[in-house]
Amino acid sequence: MHNTPGVPHTLAQSIRAATPRRAHLGWLLAGLTVLPLPGAFAADSADTEPTLKSVTVTATRREESLQKVPVAVTVLDGEQLERDNRTSVSSIVQQVPSLNFRTGASNKDTSLFVRGVGTISTSPGVEPTVATVIDGVVYARPGQSTLDLLDLDRIEVLRGPQGTLFGKNASAGVLNITSKAPTAETHGYIDQSYYSGNESRTRFGIGGSLIPHTLKGSFTALVGSYDGNVDNVNNGQEVNGYNHKGARGKLEFTPNDDVKFTLIADYMQSHDDAPNGVVTQSLAPTFTGALNPVNPSSDNRKINTDTRTHVNDTNKGVSGQLDWNLGDYTLTSITAWRGWDNTQYQDGDRLSSVTAAFPGTADKGDLSFDQYSQEVRLASPKGEFLEYVGGLFYMHGKDDETYQRTLTTTTRVDRGIANYSTTSDSYAVFGESTLNFTSRFRGIAGLRYTHDRLEYDHSRVSTSATAVSGINPATSSSGSVDEDGWSGRLGVQYDLSEAVTTYLTYSRGYKGPAYNVFFNMQPRDTQALKPETSNNWELGIKTSTWNNRLTANLAIFHSDYDNYQANFYDTVAGQVVTRLINAGSVSTEGVELDYALQATQQLKLSGALAYTRARIDEFACPAGAAASCNVNGKTLPFSPDWKTYVRADYTIPLDNGLDIELGTDYGWQSEVQYDISQNPNTKQGAYGIWNASVALADYSNGWRVSVLGKNLANTSYSPLLASGGNYIYRAVPRDDERYFGIQLRKDF
Repeated sequence: MHNTPGVPHTLAQSIRAATPRRAHLGWLLAGLTVLPLPGAFAADSADTEPTLKSVTVTATRREESLQKVPVAVTVLDGEQLERDNRTSVSSIVQQVPSLNFRTGASNKDTSLFVRGVGTISTSPGVEPTVATVIDGVVYARPGQSTLDLLDLDRIEVLRGPQGTLFGKNASAGVLNITSKAPTAETHGYIDQSYYSGNESRTRFGIGGSLIPHTLKGSFTALVGSYDGNVDNVNNGQEVNGYNHKGARGKLEFTPNDDVKFTLIADYMQSHDDAPNGVVTQSLAPTFTGALNPVNPSSDNRKINTDTRTHVNDTNKGVSGQLDWNLGDYTLTSITAWRGWDNTQYQDGDRLSSVTAAFPGTADKGDLSFDQYSQEVRLASPKGEFLEYVGGLFYMHGKDDETYQRTLTTTTRVDRGIANYSTTSDSYAVFGESTLNFTSRFRGIAGLRYTHDRLEYDHSRVSTSATAVSGINPATSSSGSVDEDGWSGRLGVQYDLSEAVTTYLTYSRGYKGPAYNVFFNMQPRDTQALKPETSNNWELGIKTSTWNNRLTANLAIFHSDYDNYQANFYDTVAGQVVTRLINAGSVSTEGVELDYALQATQQLKLSGALAYTRARIDEFACPAGAAASCNVNGKTLPFSPDWKTYVRADYTIPLDNGLDIELGTDYGWQSEVQYDISQNPNTKQGAYGIWNASVALADYSNGWRVSVLGKNLANTSYSPLLASGGNYIYRAVPRDDERYFGIQLRKDF
């Protein structure tokens, strides 16, 4: 049997080469209800004895084995994510217990959380706490990273402060995303998927050598659409869907053995119409009547609005990476530009008509953001007493926004328009070294110095000289701030044996200053927020046993954050809004376990478990707060105490060259509070989601057909609950109810 060019040698092919063609179906059905295994942990095909495939990561800015790197990392396989219909950053959180995601009507309002810590803000004057890095390029704004992931090789979720090597906005963690490298063999594929709700996704890719031994290239394109799973009873439209299209191209030029230059360009255009909240609970009888005929409930998927909330979004970028071998050293240079344009329309009142009690509010926001970055780093050779990676980094970001709010009452129409911009420049020098005291005992030392400069300009005009609901009077202001920050890492690593390594590290994280720049900005918002700093201790053990058939990685951590940058409720122009503040000190501590087991050549199991105790230690109550500040000791938002994920995959090779592939996974989390003010109505109870799939494949001829079932137990849940004053509303996830799909792939 041969491999189709470009098609990976799969577990199914390994089974056919190494074991008799038989299927223990009864045992399989029992096993599939238990545990799971990510696609990154396929069996090594070269061995007759079942083993787990070694996993390589770049968590230390150079390629190393996952089992040897002294960092808590979860690795997700790109092809398996696409097969599971997990196609964006927001959809992977079920698989990574330490990772959570805040959704919103616009991707501009999204946030990532690692170990319970993240930043919630729509302000362009604040950076994320969790960094997203794609092919070595840092994405400065969280909304940039919500695009569909094209041509994905893997996602590494690095937990805990990673500020030494990945930058200042990595004080809680990093998503390190890598796309596939072009192959020398010519290879193409087309992948077509259909799902309930009229969802369709088409992927096409082709790649190979353009000039033998010198130039390789690849090109991938995507078209996807979905009608949605929320009904607007006002006009009969389905919403909460999308239309996406995009492409990514990569060229890899190797003029000789010492030089490699990689050029990447990507473009993604998205149109999403997630509603600005679906009402789950009415807190006032008058609002209940205005919402009629929609009946609020925890699993409500209906709205009654006259304004269609939707977002038009364009992400694009170009990067060039030079890797130059200077003897045993490697010099890497990454030059990148990224552009992001976002236009959002939001129905602020969530009703279909204007009444004396409930005026109408409609918003429109336009955003244009450009970033330029340059990184240069030098990596020393491996195997020496002193190994190091060091370099320089610079990023420039410029954001221009216009936000307009229209207030309609029964007697008049008022309008406010704000124009604001931010400019940021960040300079850094960094380095991390490993000292190999013995073959088993190592020391780790890293340090990063960062200088930040942040400027803003803001101007708002209003048709009313006094404050009206949701619109403050005209004002203008500007400001700038400069800050210096230090981050770093110290630690030791000791190998108990070839298969067991332990480490103890101290990490310091730093996130730069911020401004609360938004539509209703007022004089009290003109002062810069102080930088957020973190101190983290982590003890880890990574093991591989049973002839590499079983791996288990355990991490115990404790982190303290000072000057935590967070949103808290405030009253602006008669409306309750969130206000960015230095919220005081918070801490997070817990235990994380990742495991994988190649039970047989046919059965793979794996999973992850996290206990995260993320709490507010000392809250700094802002003046004029519109919610109780009695939150000391309470949970941080978007942080369940317990979260787990399990998966099982089983392959049945048939005599005619076909393979049947069965898979199932289950994710569960405990109760979570979405509001830092501890609103009792914004708690999501514990829930679990069960998925399964069955596929028929012929890899020798390059095709695969699969059927998927998502949320088979039909469990409704909310990834976001928030207060609208007179009501509670939620975000509705794609898998809020059971749905099915079919995928067809042909490689050529």
